[in-house]
Amino acid sequence: MKSTSVAAVVAAAALSLSACAAGEAAPAADETASAAAAGQFPVTIEHAFGETTIDRAPERVATWGWGSTEAAISVGVFPVAVAEQVWTVGEDNLLPWVEQAYEEAGEELPVVLDDASGGEEVPYEQFAEAAPDLILAPYSGVTQEQYDLLSEIAPVVAYTGDPWTTEWDETIEITSEALGLADQGDQVLADVDEYLAGIKAEHPEFEGKTVAAIVDAPSEGLVYVYNSSDARAGFLEKLGFTTAPAVDELDPTQGKDFFYTLSYEELDKLESDVVVAYTYTEEEAEKLPDSKQLRALPAVKAGMVAQVVGQVPVSSVSPPTALSYDWPEGVPALAEELGKILG
Repeated sequence: MKSTSVAAVVAAAALSLSACAAGEAAPAADETASAAAAGQFPVTIEHAFGETTIDRAPERVATWGWGSTEAAISVGVFPVAVAEQVWTVGEDNLLPWVEQAYEEAGEELPVVLDDASGGEEVPYEQFAEAAPDLILAPYSGVTQEQYDLLSEIAPVVAYTGDPWTTEWDETIEITSEALGLADQGDQVLADVDEYLAGIKAEHPEFEGKTVAAIVDAPSEGLVYVYNSSDARAGFLEKLGFTTAPAVDELDPTQGKDFFYTLSYEELDKLESDVVVAYTYTEEEAEKLPDSKQLRALPAVKAGMVAQVVGQVPVSSVSPPTALSYDWPEGVPALAEELGKILG
């Protein structure tokens, strides 16, 4: 998740243990310790900066980036410190599905780590004060320098590929494995897969349709496009869609980043059956379908655009996490909207 500029918002807009999900109960407080104690250690996780070995069940976990907080909670481990999500819920606030999970489990709310720059700067002193014995950052943008400094505080688990490109399901896999709870993580993933498979079965019209996921930035005269390496694309493919070939063909980064930009003059090249647009206010959403500039997109011109509207709903699908995959205003609402335009 990046922060307050449109580019930063793009990063943001860059699961029965999954009963922690919206409307369901998280593991009880006394189950948290027993879940961790049941794990198998030592565990060694390979990642972009080498490998990290966790010798024993961690008692104080901190998370950084996106999705690992929810992944930890979904297997019964409640972090003591989590990254701030300023663009979504403001300073010092927790994402609603995260706060709900803590409250339902009777757990003390975590320290919210300052992250006004969307991961570009790391609050080392706050990490040190939280005294974690494990830092989870599998879906983040930590640099080698940041990793090295954080490792002086506690063992750090980073991403396996490039920054901000970890698939949403891999975030759950890495997190649960690092906590010695891989079997529980597998169950969470099975539950999420079952849920998404249910949506896919309800909407056979999604199968094989090509999709492009975008964020419009009219003040900059361009559109942000998520490429196929981004977790949002992977999620849409779980519903039956295929990332439009043009998405990657037009990518000047050649997959080295998880998104790129197109000027309005180039939008006619981005061909797809449907466009998923992430918009942050109702006003923006109302204007988008009739935007002269965006109607250069073939799918928008044909009326084949589905929107996720509002910072929290966008956050719930950007990409989905172990706790937000069934958030009513997120995936279910998007699937309904896509069903209307493709049905």
